[in-house]
Amino acid sequence: MMVADPVFSWVVAVVVGLCVGSFINVVIHRVPRMLERQWQAQCAELAGAAVQDAPRYNLVVPRSACPSCGRPIRAIENVPVLSWVVLRGKCAGCGAAISARYPVVEILGALAAVAVIAQFGFTVKALAAALLLWSLLALTFIDFDTQLLPDNITQPLLWAGLVVNVWGLFVPLASAVIGAVAGYLSLWVVYWAFKLVTGKEGMGYGDFKLLAALGAWLGWQMLLPIVLLSSAVGALIGISLIALRGRDRTVPLAFGPYLAIAGALALFWGQALIKLYLP
Repeated sequence: MMVADPVFSWVVAVVVGLCVGSFINVVIHRVPRMLERQWQAQCAELAGAAVQDAPRYNLVVPRSACPSCGRPIRAIENVPVLSWVVLRGKCAGCGAAISARYPVVEILGALAAVAVIAQFGFTVKALAAALLLWSLLALTFIDFDTQLLPDNITQPLLWAGLVVNVWGLFVPLASAVIGAVAGYLSLWVVYWAFKLVTGKEGMGYGDFKLLAALGAWLGWQMLLPIVLLSSAVGALIGISLIALRGRDRTVPLAFGPYLAIAGALALFWGQALIKLYLP
């Protein structure tokens, strides 16, 4: 399905992608802190301590502010990419540096929108694919920062994959259900086998759920390409970090970002990979 004015629609897609990328920055920053507050409240409750009412903290409240001086960020200073460029990467109040990650995530959000439209056209399938990529983008940076893959993102993502495939948007529903189950169990088996042999945990439960979600979106046939791609990407990035930045080899690397990158690659080129082993 094409629209009357494709140029205008492409512009809208880029703007929407930039705005979603800006929101993803909020998700990346706040979701781990929201979880930490929940865990602290639960621990206090289990310990029988009085739980004090804390100020509201979610994806909407409080307003975004400079982490250095606490100055609220005005709307004009929150325009994706443009504000960061105009402010030269510094807070308008105290002059503290603003990480370049913010515009990078916003640009990646826009590129995701452009990529899915180029692949699937102006369709419902493109919108669903964009939601998948935006979720993977948030999970990638959260896991990179905290080595956490929050359930409040991975679990809705899994259910969303099953729902969109009720109508066979990406794969038949049976393939999606089997993909979700096989995705979870495959890494679960690897986890326990590694733990029994070494006595250590090789990955977290969030990785199981993320692969299950990718299986729900893309089907069980895509699981092998995703695992192989994630291993290759992880090895490449890990070796690069050790060689270029002197990263300590004993420090564990989050596996979620590599699964997310592999899932994004499989979304676009997975069918070609499947034909290599399922002709």
